[in-house]
Amino acid sequence: MSQAPADAAADDPFLWLEGVEDPRALAWARERNAVSQGLLGAQPGFAADEARILQVLNSRDRIPYISRIGAHVYNFWTDDAHPRGLWRRTTLADYRNAQPAWEVVLDVDALGKAEGRSWVWHGASPVPSRIEGGIDRCLVFLSPGGSDAHVTREFDLVARQFVPDGFTLPEAKSRCQWIDRDTLYVGTDFGPGSMTSSGYPRMIKRWRRGTPLSQAQLVFEGRPDDVSVGAWVQHLPGGRQRHFLSRSIDFYRGEDSLLLDDGRLQRIEKPDDADLQVQGDLMLLHLRSDWTVAGTTHPSGALLATSLEAFLRGERRFDVLFAPTPTRSLERNGVALTRSHVLLNVLDNVGSRLEELHRTGTTWQRRAVPLPAHVRLWVQSLHDEALDDDPLADAYLAGREDFLTPDTLLMGKAGDGVPETLKQRPALFDSTGMRTEQLFATSRDGTKVPYFVVWPHGASADGENPTLLYGYGGFEVSLLPSYQAVRGDLWLRRGGVLVIANLRGGGEFGPRWHQAAVREHKQRSYDDFIAVAEDLVARRITSPHRLGIQGGSNGGLLMGAAFTQRPDLFGAVVCQVPLLDMRRYHRLLAGASWMAEYGDPDEAGDWAFIGRYSPYQQVKPGVRYPRVLFTTSTRDDRVHPAHARKMVARMQAQGHDVLYYENTEGGHGGAADPKQQAHLRALEFAYLWMQLGRPTR
Repeated sequence: MSQAPADAAADDPFLWLEGVEDPRALAWARERNAVSQGLLGAQPGFAADEARILQVLNSRDRIPYISRIGAHVYNFWTDDAHPRGLWRRTTLADYRNAQPAWEVVLDVDALGKAEGRSWVWHGASPVPSRIEGGIDRCLVFLSPGGSDAHVTREFDLVARQFVPDGFTLPEAKSRCQWIDRDTLYVGTDFGPGSMTSSGYPRMIKRWRRGTPLSQAQLVFEGRPDDVSVGAWVQHLPGGRQRHFLSRSIDFYRGEDSLLLDDGRLQRIEKPDDADLQVQGDLMLLHLRSDWTVAGTTHPSGALLATSLEAFLRGERRFDVLFAPTPTRSLERNGVALTRSHVLLNVLDNVGSRLEELHRTGTTWQRRAVPLPAHVRLWVQSLHDEALDDDPLADAYLAGREDFLTPDTLLMGKAGDGVPETLKQRPALFDSTGMRTEQLFATSRDGTKVPYFVVWPHGASADGENPTLLYGYGGFEVSLLPSYQAVRGDLWLRRGGVLVIANLRGGGEFGPRWHQAAVREHKQRSYDDFIAVAEDLVARRITSPHRLGIQGGSNGGLLMGAAFTQRPDLFGAVVCQVPLLDMRRYHRLLAGASWMAEYGDPDEAGDWAFIGRYSPYQQVKPGVRYPRVLFTTSTRDDRVHPAHARKMVARMQAQGHDVLYYENTEGGHGGAADPKQQAHLRALEFAYLWMQLGRPTR
């Protein structure tokens, strides 16, 4: 093993900023917030823009998206009167009406006021249909201030109140799964040694109602350096169950096992990096790497189907439900299962298509669902597998949108014609004269990198368009055409050009596109982004002094790498909740879980390539950088706020002019409610227009 480099903490004068709630660090943040607020809040139209963004975010014309729980559909809704939100329900029949008669189940604002807590909704997990008593209970997850960690509390869906002496867990990154009405699988912070180095559960225990958590029975545990462990229960017709236990080795690899009746584990002998999905006896594997099995090599990105029972017996016969091509891939998490159909969300040149597959005898029949191409689609099954006779067995919801077309909610029945429109959002800005095109840049190694350009009305390639280039390029995340509800009004309508880059590291062309830019190849994401920026200049869409860039989280790291490597190419940089100190990222909060993406900086060989792009180590005095706006959140317990804090401190110490804003709530999303989000986005738009200037036409 190669010798690891010395710990960078020894020569980091800003290490003290890693104290999340350290009074000195918070005072430091408040001082810089005041400077940024004073400058950006004084820009022309700031108050009006903030009000307009809040109006869009709270618009009552938004589609109330739903999920099914038993005989009801549930929606979580925020508006100006309920910024923390209402969890509410109605029937599917009533939901079809223009104004459904919603029944409020839980008012998060009222709860927070009554309890004196800044609660942020993190969702709910209902008792499955098959459990005796029906769906009258659920677990509710509430986060203080918006962090990933949450409190777990049992809730009575009939009485619409928390269950006295019910299941309750304190704040932690917990995972829970119902076994029966009185038993849970629980992964949480049980005490020292129970969490992984990434800060997620390392142990799964079986917890019986009425017993203290300390008496929960250990069922499964992973290793300290795993990312996490988990459990899920498949509730089948007839009251049958299957219990699955999983161990996430890293961000992309894991082991899945079936818990047998005698307590033994039967490993499901699949590739570690393949995603497993099971319904009934149908077992699906989505491959991330080539797999040779039973004399056949299946390519990375393929979707394979087989019988779970036959697979467990040792049979290795698969049907290929999807095979990738150079331009077609299966969207990650793009498979939905109804009782008799498999629904696929297929990406074709960075646009979505929906396909249905149905097994007839020994063959699979395929049908393309007639929906518009070159849009973003998603699909969600409404089927409840636990029901013997499910009236929605083959029903599904789907959504579609593109950059200039508002989102539409559809409902379909697999195998039956064209999905019907349930809800459609009205336009939030006038897109008359606007247009979208897809272009390609050539990266340093010759790879063609696609990107979308959204043109405002009247714009031409004169080199003077204020242009906002957005990128991410990591973790197999695809950036697809999505409706620009806020940017449409605050950017496009005012003459700005919007560009979305589809970089390697993302998932736009499947696992290989992602794997082309991880670890020692991560620089390719930054090369791709820089190539798109250069292409925009070469095509005279914009010029460096008119070109702004924006990205968050891994995209914030992209911003840091881009402006430190090519400071001459950009006039503005919005760097949101970023990773920046790649020497210590794995020691800060959830950072250790991302080493499969970036590498281990404690290994000399890995640091050799990480250190070449790590922004915190690469920023230098005497270089003319654009004035950067860094934003983060004190309550972000995923990407540590110290990344942005320390970068700003170092740049200011080097004499660079930068701006900084740290919201005290919001978690990794940066804001805990629409009002906070509107304020943050108004600051960003004020900054962009200040740096790039208004259109000259």
